[in-house]
Amino acid sequence: MAENKVALVTGASRGIGKACAIELAKAGYDVAISYAGNEEAANKTIEELNALNVKAKAYKFNVADKESCAKAVEEVLADFGKLDVLVNNAGITRDGLFMRMSSDNWEAVINTNLNSAFYMTNPAIKTMIKQRSGCIINMSSIVGQMGNAGQANYSAAKAGLIGFTKSLAKELGSRNVRVNAIAPGFIQTDMTKDLDPEKMAEHIPLKRLGQPEDIAKTVKFLAEDATYITGQVIGVDGGLVI
Repeated sequence: MAENKVALVTGASRGIGKACAIELAKAGYDVAISYAGNEEAANKTIEELNALNVKAKAYKFNVADKESCAKAVEEVLADFGKLDVLVNNAGITRDGLFMRMSSDNWEAVINTNLNSAFYMTNPAIKTMIKQRSGCIINMSSIVGQMGNAGQANYSAAKAGLIGFTKSLAKELGSRNVRVNAIAPGFIQTDMTKDLDPEKMAEHIPLKRLGQPEDIAKTVKFLAEDATYITGQVIGVDGGLVI
């Protein structure tokens, strides 16, 4: 039996991250997940992954801390033996009009949503370059493409991920390491629970909000099937950004 590929998904105790972890497990990947604090939710995700007959383990650490990220990647490599796919999914929001936005809320979002991608990818690509294969998927957002009032911090971080993705793809292509981004639209998760689905759907050509599984299937496609795609931003938004 062939050795399973290994994926690491950050922020995967619930929502989009959890759906990505499950979709990759269904495709036969062993899966490592990270979580910030909700141990119960992380354990539940691990149970669901184990039920799919793959190896799975959860790691608690702060993706906004460089040393913690480096140590976590080290532990994943020690536990799983290799790393084929990194999904930089962890993110937070601290919304508010820019005029009243605190430095703390700006820095928290930039650190968790953008700097974390550097902290995770930096140690991960070393093993991918050595094995001359790998896939990095960065979770951007439509607001990184078109902006959104009250989300200057979040939009800046998600736009930064797009530039990061394109530059890294150019650097790593010759080593057979692909780097892509996904730009989700309005997806039904805890992060969007305060939005009115019907009101939001009016602005979406497909007239509905997306599901976490819509993003997860795109992650699986980029990881498994898209061997000639790199440096791209795939919009999964029901046609909202056209």
